[in-house]
Amino acid sequence: MQLAQSLTHTRYKLTGETTEQDVLAAAEAILKCRLERQGSIGTPMDASDFLRMRLGALLHEEFHVLWLDNRHRILDCQKLFTGTVDGASVHPREVVRAALVINASAAILAHNHPSGIAEPSAADRMLTHELRDALRLIGVRILDHIVVGSECVSMAERGLL
Repeated sequence: MQLAQSLTHTRYKLTGETTEQDVLAAAEAILKCRLERQGSIGTPMDASDFLRMRLGALLHEEFHVLWLDNRHRILDCQKLFTGTVDGASVHPREVVRAALVINASAAILAHNHPSGIAEPSAADRMLTHELRDALRLIGVRILDHIVVGSECVSMAERGLL
């Protein structure tokens, strides 16, 4: 019953002909419900499964932010930028604007590498530091930046924040 409600909530309908997109949408809805039930993010693994479902199968890069309150409870997960097969332009000004609109206290950044190789690039590390500095000015902490490929790599776990 919860699955049916979550699918209705996310506006996906399963018909007699189930496509791969239907299955991925259902999996994302289930993981989103699980995250919402948890209510907060305690470890990088709490968000990784959800983000892998959301970003892992894409053929182009997307940049998402999981916004959290001061107790790390989930406020929203937003897709902020869409790119091409090998990159997405991320504008710190727009990320700061989104944080202010939602009144976030913390954030988990995420983007995918369509190549499947989740190793953070030098550009990924530089962007993370730029966003950390910009968001710090308005009191928003970056808890992690997760790069999604065939696996998820937590930049926090690697000490890259």
